[in-house]
Amino acid sequence: MNDFTKLFAEMIEQSQKMAASFNPALENFQMPSLDKLFPTMTKEQMEMFWGNTFNKDGLDAKTRLLVVLAGQTVLGAQAEAPFKLTVRHALEAGASQKEIAEVIYQMSMLGGVPAMSKALELAQAVFSETQEDSE
Repeated sequence: MNDFTKLFAEMIEQSQKMAASFNPALENFQMPSLDKLFPTMTKEQMEMFWGNTFNKDGLDAKTRLLVVLAGQTVLGAQAEAPFKLTVRHALEAGASQKEIAEVIYQMSMLGGVPAMSKALELAQAVFSETQEDSE
């Protein structure tokens, strides 16, 4: 087994643990042929993507997802499907609607009011969907 194959196997194991912490339904997700998409990815890149570089015991799933929402908001919440998915995962990881809205409001200073408004609109759509699902 070469270094990349071993490293990739370790990355997959770590990613499954992280995915389960974001969304328990993803505990056993599979990523066939992902190694073909990233044949030249360095060890450092893989570790950074899956949360091992800075502090693997640091940020919990909820906080990581709120950080991702902040970044997506600043970028203008242009990718609607991924943004909504991140909101859903943040809720599943324990974030409240109020916390999600607060993160989005805070990002208005960096991304502007239009970006904040778009993000709030998308988050509200998810909140409505999740309320309908629970009824």
